[in-house]
Amino acid sequence: MRTFIAPLALALAASTPALAQVPGQPNAAAVQAGSYATDPNHSQVAFAINHFGFNVYNGLFGNITGTLTLDPKASKAAKVVIDVPVAEVVTTSAKLNEHLKTADFFDTAKFPTAHFESTSVVPQGTRAKITGNLTLHGVTRPVTLDARFIGTGANPMSKAQTVGFEATTQIQRSQFGITTYVPGVADAVDLRITVAFEKK
Repeated sequence: MRTFIAPLALALAASTPALAQVPGQPNAAAVQAGSYATDPNHSQVAFAINHFGFNVYNGLFGNITGTLTLDPKASKAAKVVIDVPVAEVVTTSAKLNEHLKTADFFDTAKFPTAHFESTSVVPQGTRAKITGNLTLHGVTRPVTLDARFIGTGANPMSKAQTVGFEATTQIQRSQFGITTYVPGVADAVDLRITVAFEKK
């Protein structure tokens, strides 16, 4: 095993560019106007929910796809569209992963994807309030995200100009028709979204 791992580590090191500094910098003035698409391999939506009053349990969605239209000189005109593959939900329990896909919760056979589309952006320095419509479990309701700019720069791997944001919000799952075990398993669900967008 050791004879396999050592050459593999050397190959990976050789293929990774040496970095004099972190490529992404929190310099809002360096953000480039244009159309962007998500980097699905480095974008996530995490959820946290109180479990029977004992602890807060976490889950994760990856492979996030979507677009961002952005002009720093006209921040209010920014537009973001995000699709989340709910059918790929992941927790630390394989049994729970499968249960969450059933009609008790996400019912992914009918509703495999959640969709968010912004309707307004209110800039607040390097933060913004992004209001839009979230469609989950076949129900569409307004949601406001508290977003913050993380950084921008050229991705050393893809060479694409990249901009990244993090956002948080809280939804009531019963408002989307997901009511199993409420209130034992909490109605309120905290969401944390982290997305890297690459310029097209």
